[in-house]
Order: sequence, then C-alpha cells, then structure tokens
Amino acid sequence: MVRVRRRRSGGRIIEDEERRNRTGVFEDRADAGRVLARMLEEHAGSNAQVMAVPAGGVPVGAEVAMRLGLALDVAIVSKITLPWNTEVGYGAVAFDGTVRVHRALAAAVGLTEEQIRGGIERTTARVERRVRRLRGDKPWPDLREKPVIVVDDGLASGFTMLVALEALRGKGADRLVVAVPTAPGDTVARLAERADSVYCANVREGTPFAVADAYHEWTDLCEDDVAGILANRASETR
Repeated sequence: MVRVRRRRSGGRIIEDEERRNRTGVFEDRADAGRVLARMLEEHAGSNAQVMAVPAGGVPVGAEVAMRLGLALDVAIVSKITLPWNTEVGYGAVAFDGTVRVHRALAAAVGLTEEQIRGGIERTTARVERRVRRLRGDKPWPDLREKPVIVVDDGLASGFTMLVALEALRGKGADRLVVAVPTAPGDTVARLAERADSVYCANVREGTPFAVADAYHEWTDLCEDDVAGILANRASETR
C-alpha cells in the first residue's frame, strides 16, 4: 500500500508501507525501477525529465523512464572517499563543479587539509571523465517548469543526493522529485526538506543500514555497463 505523508514544511514523502523495514524486497535494480515506476505513475507521459545518478541509479532510472515514457539523462555526482576506505565518503562533487565537504566527518576521522584537497582533485577528475564518457557533447536538457525526477539505486546518508539536487537547481530545475528504491527514514525526511517530493519504496529504520540489503542480486557496475544501458535506451527512443 502506497502511503503519502505531507509535511508541515518541505515536500511530500511517498512510500510503500508493505515494504517498510524489510530486506530483500527487490530482485535487482531493474525490478526496483519497475516498482518505482508504479509509484510514479502520475508522471507517465508527461514532460518530466528523469535524471539518473551513475552508476547504480542508471539501470533503475532507465526502467522508470521506459515504463513512464519519459526522457532519460544522467546527473553525474561522485562521493569523495577516504584515502584508506573507498566505501566511505566525506563529501561529493557534481557535474557542474559543485563541491561539498562534510567538515565534521572529515575532522572526526582526522583528515588533513592536504588530504581533503587531494580527494577533491581526484574526485573532480573522475566526474569530468564520466561526463565526457556518458554525456559527451550532448546538449543539456531544459529543466525549467517541469518535474525533474532524480533517481539512484538507494541512499545511506543522502549527502551525494543533496549535492545532486543543489547542482540541478543551478541548472534551472525548480521542481525536484527524488525517487529511490531504499533509504533510511531520517535520510528520506532530510531530503524532503530540499525536494518537492521523495518517493522511496523501502524505508528502513534502525542501524546498521546497507543499500545492498534491499536486493537479492547486487553487483557493482562499471562505466561500460552504464554507457551500454544509456546507449540502449537512446536507440529505443529514436
């Protein structure tokens, strides 16, 4: 059962109560995209623009775009990771050069300013390479006066998504919709303060939280995988 929560301030939260606090609720990312598409049916056939966050958000976003008949593009954002643990991020860099660092976390783990600068430089280079590879010289879509549906395969802290929203607003987006298969409840609430709506099929409370726990099949995706999905979607819409 889909539940809509309207907040006193900020955007709506739309979740699937039958999937709340459960693990293993999606077969894979494509299945998660199908679930989200059903939740997002109000946007079917509209002028809404799907912006998928690579890598994992692309197969989810491609499924959403295909099923709802919407345009698909990518919002390339990458987390700045710790020098000794590439799974843990302390900031993010977006496609337009937006950089945000979680200063409290960086201080807590003892990062020096030199290490932070190095992390920003490496992450910026990675984002610029992905933009060239995945978007090339394709014109940027007009994001004004339409819902912009930002899709990822799941969120933990939501910091990277917040940076993506900031960058998309800088590109003219004035109606932002976050759509993710799974996320913690506090992250969903935080994002609802920055977006018009947050769709999350699998809201989970408590710790520890891992995005992968929502899926039966979970594999890492490389840039070749993402480029192939985007090329297939582009050929289907010609």
